[in-house]
Amino acid sequence: MIATTADIIDVMETIAPSRLSEKWDNVGLQAGKLSWPVKRLRVALDPLTTIVNEACNDNIDLLITHHPLIFKPLTKIDFDTSVGRIIRMAARHRLAIFAAHTNLDSARDGLNDLLAHRIGLKNLSVFVQTARLEPQSDQGAVPNEGLGRIGTTDTAIELATMAAKIKTELNLEHIKYAGNPHLIVNKIAVCTGSGSGLMSQFLESDAQVFISGDLRYHDARDAEANRRGLIDISHFASEHLIVAVLQEKLENILVSKGYDIGIDISFSEKEPFVSIY
Repeated sequence: MIATTADIIDVMETIAPSRLSEKWDNVGLQAGKLSWPVKRLRVALDPLTTIVNEACNDNIDLLITHHPLIFKPLTKIDFDTSVGRIIRMAARHRLAIFAAHTNLDSARDGLNDLLAHRIGLKNLSVFVQTARLEPQSDQGAVPNEGLGRIGTTDTAIELATMAAKIKTELNLEHIKYAGNPHLIVNKIAVCTGSGSGLMSQFLESDAQVFISGDLRYHDARDAEANRRGLIDISHFASEHLIVAVLQEKLENILVSKGYDIGIDISFSEKEPFVSIY
């Protein structure tokens, strides 16, 4: 059975409901037509020019990315700009592009749950409940959906030891941490992507350490002043782990629905920052 772009989007809605996206975000179909057939699908983190070009050369019909191609409304489509070139390539090759961003971050079993489990956290709860989420029962119970997660470790360990453990668990080339290296931690907050905007919520919580990406100098100073810890695993590393997991989820669901679709991932993506040791 041949699926269309609309059929795949319906499946993605069960994995990362669009209602979970932040107001400033732009999720969903970025380019293409809902009626286009999909025989080959690829998952990637970013809709970069190189990634889209590879997808076109490989005759991919639908590219699903975490980061959107279009964040803000376009006033023009200039084919000399990166976005313009991508839109032109996608249109010429009938490649649809779809993004699941903050909705995939906040979803149950989404990116934040994945990161928390990968570093061994248990007893998870939502770190920051988004205003757009509404209770799903008459008793007012809040679903396990929202930005970030807070969890605990089996045993309390020192901050420096935890940083080293995470570096190994996530197979990272480098990692940064701030705070007293001997700080004892067993309650941890995590947020995939760029977590600097949640620093105030972290300092108001009872978590001893915050793990995220794109953490800033003054965030580190605030953590030090409050006897807390920060671990920066980089924006890329905190999110790229979803690519293979999303591929597997889609494959299982689409096969169960009887769709004959080839699904793969982009292998050319890498951390944009280069570290010199």
